[in-house]
Amino acid sequence: MTGSATVPKPLPPPIKVGWHREHFLSPLLQLAAQDKGRHFELVECPGGTGEMQVKLANGELDVCIALTDALIAGLANGADSYKLCGRYISSPLRWAIITGKDSKYTEVSQLKGTTFGISRQGSGSQVMASVLALREGWTKDEYPKFEVKGQFKPLRDAVNSGETSVFLWEWFTTKPYVDSGEVRFIGSVETPWPSWSFAAANKANATKVADFLSALQPHVREFDSKGAREGSDIAFVTHTFGQAEADVKEWLQTVKWEHHLPEVSDSVVRTTLTVLEKAGVVKPRDGPWPVDQFVNTEIAKIVE
Repeated sequence: MTGSATVPKPLPPPIKVGWHREHFLSPLLQLAAQDKGRHFELVECPGGTGEMQVKLANGELDVCIALTDALIAGLANGADSYKLCGRYISSPLRWAIITGKDSKYTEVSQLKGTTFGISRQGSGSQVMASVLALREGWTKDEYPKFEVKGQFKPLRDAVNSGETSVFLWEWFTTKPYVDSGEVRFIGSVETPWPSWSFAAANKANATKVADFLSALQPHVREFDSKGAREGSDIAFVTHTFGQAEADVKEWLQTVKWEHHLPEVSDSVVRTTLTVLEKAGVVKPRDGPWPVDQFVNTEIAKIVE
């Protein structure tokens, strides 16, 4: 009697995870190296959060790690293809204000009414330009105009050609280009909210997204540990992202990860919306915002 070999069941298709090539996403890369594409497929989005929002709407992503403010602004302005499903970074993001190496701009006060480069409409680079204008007390007539450039390289090219005055991008990601003399910093602005969150497409499988967050959580906790911060984190970021060791050490002193990923803070959403209203990014609302409508409660718990 001849036996027949058992054919293993094929794995279900991996969920598609949107990410941007920044050092904050190091724990995600470590998970991906372990998973080897069995359950999670990383989809790099060079256009940042704006690109991820488009891909969520087009069914090209199931979940992403993106900028808190741009995700919330999108939902407040009517986006209906995704919802928040977790929190990732609890510390603010430091945005550099970047101009061309030979441009005439040397200080923030000179930027009133000029044209800022942004990656996409609704992106973090656009949201934070409005927050900068709010911080500086500019009138609506002095608010910046915007020119969409898509990705990091065209943004750098535009400030050097004089097509735009400045653009905003994460400080440490940009610093190597400042060190090389390609562009210059003329200031910075920090987010008045925790900087990174998770969002899931409404059509995504909630169980698979929850499994992804559960698988990522121990990698986040390990990366955020004291021992890793003093050794392996520095080596990983330096090797993976090509940043100077001194910059990595400085960055690690400023950043803090969440240890309970499938949660969304009610107060963070409301505070963010208040600032976005004042900055003119979202229209003021009569009465409180319905935070539960911003969150996929099949995946995440709303906490204070």
